[in-house]
Amino acid sequence: MPTLTRAIVRPIVTEKTSAAYQDRQEYTFEVHPQANKAAIRQAIETLFGVKVTGVWTSQQRGKLRRMGGKAGLRPRWKKAIVKLRAGDTIEIFEG
Repeated sequence: MPTLTRAIVRPIVTEKTSAAYQDRQEYTFEVHPQANKAAIRQAIETLFGVKVTGVWTSQQRGKLRRMGGKAGLRPRWKKAIVKLRAGDTIEIFEG
């Protein structure tokens, strides 16, 4: 089980996640593969000082990549979508 600071790997800021933030106030993060929903909720609340109302997780498959004549696979990773209480925001998604 990862620690609180290692449970959240990085925020994911793309056009699709920005639209989800603007429409539904949902934030997307890459998280540690062994982190569960309770650990993700606690890490977000502790690190950013907000109240989490929902957490959804999904495992993302690694993409097939070819280099030279050899095929390889990028590593799998875990994604978490977090919904916050009305009025709470995370500054890294605002800019």
